[in-house]
Amino acid sequence: MRDLSLHLLDLAQNSITAGASLVTIRITVDEQGWLTMVLKDDGKGMSPELLARVTSPFATTRTTRKVGLGIPMMMENAEKAGGSLTLRSEVGKGTEMTVTMDTRNIDCLPLGDLSGTVLSLILTNPMKPEFLFEGKTPRGACSFDTREVRAALGSDIPLNEPEVAAWLQEALKEEMDPIFGGVS
Repeated sequence: MRDLSLHLLDLAQNSITAGASLVTIRITVDEQGWLTMVLKDDGKGMSPELLARVTSPFATTRTTRKVGLGIPMMMENAEKAGGSLTLRSEVGKGTEMTVTMDTRNIDCLPLGDLSGTVLSLILTNPMKPEFLFEGKTPRGACSFDTREVRAALGSDIPLNEPEVAAWLQEALKEEMDPIFGGVS
């Protein structure tokens, strides 16, 4: 993957496949340049056996192919950038992945188009799950919650309706780009 937002898109899909009703994404960059990305869901979770082997590319729950590269690739990229990947999961309660990276490290992937990634997740999943994005950098903080959008629109309006999608695109860019700098 050429940037972290594409990794995020791939890994969030795991949460959706696991039946999550809420997918939370938190990205922070501290004053020293350390990036922490947390992807948390309330999906079906992983058994201790799967959790123990999920960092192997040959561990997957998919039936369409025999390899799962999302988590192993993210772990490799985190370690190359001087960071780490940790996973916590409990069957029936969900999964939380935390990734740290030193953005000053030459091997740290760029963040990419975060607002575009979150928009893609929402538009390709217009009715469920809900998405909560929280971000913080030395430039400021931002938050975007689809539950608030649904409360304003009504729960029966899909978020990929053309007018809603256009508004979402502008709202996400307005909220996130000043904090994360848009596409990097």
